[in-house]
Amino acid sequence: MEKKITPYKDSELNKKKQVEQMFDTISGNYDGLNRVISFGIDIKWRNKVVKLVEHTNPETILDIATGTGDLAINLARTGAKEIIGLDISEGMLSVGRKKIADKHLSGKIKMVQADSEALPFEENSFDAITVAFGVRNFETLEKGLTEIFRVLKPGGIFVILETSVPTKFPYKQGYKFYSNALLPLIGKAFSKDKVAYSYLSESAAAFPFGEKFNNILRKIGFINVEDKPQTFGVATIYTASKR
Repeated sequence: MEKKITPYKDSELNKKKQVEQMFDTISGNYDGLNRVISFGIDIKWRNKVVKLVEHTNPETILDIATGTGDLAINLARTGAKEIIGLDISEGMLSVGRKKIADKHLSGKIKMVQADSEALPFEENSFDAITVAFGVRNFETLEKGLTEIFRVLKPGGIFVILETSVPTKFPYKQGYKFYSNALLPLIGKAFSKDKVAYSYLSESAAAFPFGEKFNNILRKIGFINVEDKPQTFGVATIYTASKR
């Protein structure tokens, strides 16, 4: 069972609302800080996601937990006719809309504020669905994945990029030190939210990565489930499809 981690443990708000407020707060610094904390490697990971989607020649793509739209913008390279970036945080979406407009992609990419666990789309709507660093923020993981399964077309591809924890020495020890000691300090230096990046490291450590997550996807009904660890296991790309 997924261990539930919330950003602000003394708050009466549920996880979903807390996550929304947290990302609203850090939205202005999010892109730059992502480059710093990942040493820029997150760009390489997203490019791999784009290539996996591109091979399926999708016409419609849904990017869940799109944040400021980094992945949605990159997915424009697939040639898809319609890309929807969905996120619960209006602050993140506002930053994303400006980036999309600056790249003259507003006619192709639409940003939508909505709950990933109650997607405002019909069944079998999308040829491809992606989530980058977002599934660990679902309040109820299986509910969110079930919604994704519902709106994915039969034969469509689902690609997830998510943090994971290295299991081999010395990467496991190095990752633990970095995520527990350095990441929160870097977050505090760049963001006025002192809790946000502590939460991000805690939620990453609590996420059921690897085969545990594969089994959850299979339980929901996904087929052809595979995981591809990245950069010594600090992140993993998962792929799945729908019969």
